[in-house]
Amino acid sequence: MQLFDHPEFDGHERVLFGCDPGSGMRAVIAIHDRTLGPGVGGCRVRPYASEAEAVTDVLRLSRAMTYKSALAEIPLGGAKMVVLADPAQEKTPELLHAVGRMVEDLGGGYVTAEDSGMGAADLERVAEATPHVVGIRSEAPSPGRRHQATISASTAYGVFTGLRAAVAHRLGRRDLDGLRVALQGVGSAGWKLGEHLHAAGARLWVSDADPARAEQAAAAWGAEVVPPEAIHAQEVEVFAPCALGAVLNDETVEQLRCSVVAGAANNQLARPEHGERLRRRGILYAPDYAINAGGIIEVAYELQGDTDPERLRRHLERIGATLERIFERAEAGGLDTATVADRLAEERLRGAAAA
Repeated sequence: MQLFDHPEFDGHERVLFGCDPGSGMRAVIAIHDRTLGPGVGGCRVRPYASEAEAVTDVLRLSRAMTYKSALAEIPLGGAKMVVLADPAQEKTPELLHAVGRMVEDLGGGYVTAEDSGMGAADLERVAEATPHVVGIRSEAPSPGRRHQATISASTAYGVFTGLRAAVAHRLGRRDLDGLRVALQGVGSAGWKLGEHLHAAGARLWVSDADPARAEQAAAAWGAEVVPPEAIHAQEVEVFAPCALGAVLNDETVEQLRCSVVAGAANNQLARPEHGERLRRRGILYAPDYAINAGGIIEVAYELQGDTDPERLRRHLERIGATLERIFERAEAGGLDTATVADRLAEERLRGAAAA
């Protein structure tokens, strides 16, 4: 496997491979860019089909974290960690301690957090081997250790704010009452987003890899359960991807029957050109790392020791204004929104580097 010639390499500062024979841990940490601050990003635990798949994922995710922080105007760089393991069977205390030791070896150059397959309780184990962890439950609030891990709640609220901005821009409506939304994935962030949408009066169609979870959502919100393979093709105003990435691909983009795509998932575009294909179909895409930045904004506040919930809420609501700038610039230039989001992030990075 060629790393430096990898199509997703994009000048990463460091890519580290770790192996711990005692626990069976195999992991990759990618640090993309620390122009704005220390590299921060979640640790994903997933049974990747191959090492190459894991490397592609960690490179894409870490780059997205750099751009996410840049657009969110927070002093953090982009990084990510992936662990090649089945979280349901192989996530032992020994493996989590090995993850912590690998993070600790970087001496603070990378700060980890929760992600798919790595919850707040798991982070407690990781933190037994390193202090470079955020989003941990603790009885006493302190930087990185709040009473409850609220990252997914902040992610969901930011997505809700961004979704409203996208609906206002494309559909010209400020309220969500009766708005039809297809929600793909009702995990932590997806569930909280569903709660916001239900409270605002939206009508929901839901799917999840766990059928019981989807049924719970249906019971809670009066939603209609849809098979996971069909959720993207529902006739709705908004498709909200909140599961794993690459959901917008050659096949699904042509099957969409919505006006807006706005959700919490990372790496929603299978390839960059899918952003242009959405534009040509007249579908407004809220770039994933712009709309789902609430979690990393929460992390930035934790690292700075800022516990003011009102200040955090105002910052999360700026996601809507950021998306509106992206939408307007895309329309003015005849460009897709993903390309414009990249350019805005790169402008901030260049400005920070020059300063």
